[in-house]
Amino acid sequence: MSATDSHTVDSPDSEAVADFRDRARRWLKHNLAPATKAYTGADDDAIWERARALQQLLYEGGFAGICFPKAYGGQGLTSAHQRAFTEESLGYEMPLVLNVPTLAICAATILDLGTEEQKRAHLPAVLRGQEILSQFLSEPRGGSDLAGLTTRADRDGEEWLLNGSKIWSSGAYGSDYGLCLARTNWDVPKHSGLTLFLVPCHAPGVTIQRIRQVTGSTEFCQEFFDDVRLPADAVLGAVDDGWASTQRLLNHERAAVGGTSPYTSGARPHLGGDVTALVELARAVGGIGDARVREDIGAARARSIVRDQLIAHVSQAITAGALPPAAGSLVRVFSAENASLQADTAVKIAGAAAATAGAHDPEHRIGLNYLFRAAWSLAGGSTEMSRNIISERLLGMPREFAADRGVPFNEVKRGR
Repeated sequence: MSATDSHTVDSPDSEAVADFRDRARRWLKHNLAPATKAYTGADDDAIWERARALQQLLYEGGFAGICFPKAYGGQGLTSAHQRAFTEESLGYEMPLVLNVPTLAICAATILDLGTEEQKRAHLPAVLRGQEILSQFLSEPRGGSDLAGLTTRADRDGEEWLLNGSKIWSSGAYGSDYGLCLARTNWDVPKHSGLTLFLVPCHAPGVTIQRIRQVTGSTEFCQEFFDDVRLPADAVLGAVDDGWASTQRLLNHERAAVGGTSPYTSGARPHLGGDVTALVELARAVGGIGDARVREDIGAARARSIVRDQLIAHVSQAITAGALPPAAGSLVRVFSAENASLQADTAVKIAGAAAATAGAHDPEHRIGLNYLFRAAWSLAGGSTEMSRNIISERLLGMPREFAADRGVPFNEVKRGR
């Protein structure tokens, strides 16, 4: 099943989008509380436990996994149904921490690549809030060269032994499983000897350490694997074909970060917020009468409108097959730039007040968002990588030179 095939309905008798929207509106009003503060990430166990409970509530109400097939616990509906629910759920307390990477990236990848047994074991559990998933991709010395990884998985009879380290894994400390890319063949070029595994986060030999960021958040983690035993059915996709599997995962990642994924519900703060917050800020600091401030808010509003239209256009084109999944990189780059613009505009409006908490910003979000603004150009793969994808896969431009292309990985020179 391709990344676009899974957006279709299970049955032609599916509920009309307008009827679904009306049912969702009424259910949300009677079952979910209003959101009381902006989403700020997942830094403690209470956030994860609350997210699990909310996801279970969505499942019981028939609103979990709207675009996942019914066979795996979803609703089997279309991306139009998902958009309707997302619009209606804005302003309500939602399990936003489960959107990325659990639902939009990891579960979507299992749906694409998993065996029937893997899909039945994991997807219903995810949609009920019983399993949380993370990604084990980047490595401490790997930079943007994901295929140059050195975490290894070696056969030991019918099992695998996993050794190495991963880093920058969002929410790994609160997860149950991680999708881990490891090297299984060192005698072939670097892209050819990789395998994607489903790794239990609490298995013997797995150590997870949290990383404190400049904002004070400790959501990011580093993982260490010391002779972690994995069964043969932990392989997701095919042995030594992990790069192809990972490309599917990365397509979902770019869609999630860019806003084109059909698997997320609720607010999407990483796309750049609603300019209503900028208007309220300008009023709070006494700047709403300044023509320059109003111009800045107008520019931010225009950019947000273009973002929303671009998301809708690219999403529809990918679903219809008019654009390849790699087109998600277009929105990924634009959304990152929009998020930065929103953060910069808030600081510009607030002036010196951006550095302090007060009635205008009781949770100190202006300064924290500014400190975190660079992350939106890195999360889901850097915007530089997305521009390469656009040039090579959408525009057909030649690939840049790589000295290790076609060279067996055990012959590639690496720093020590």
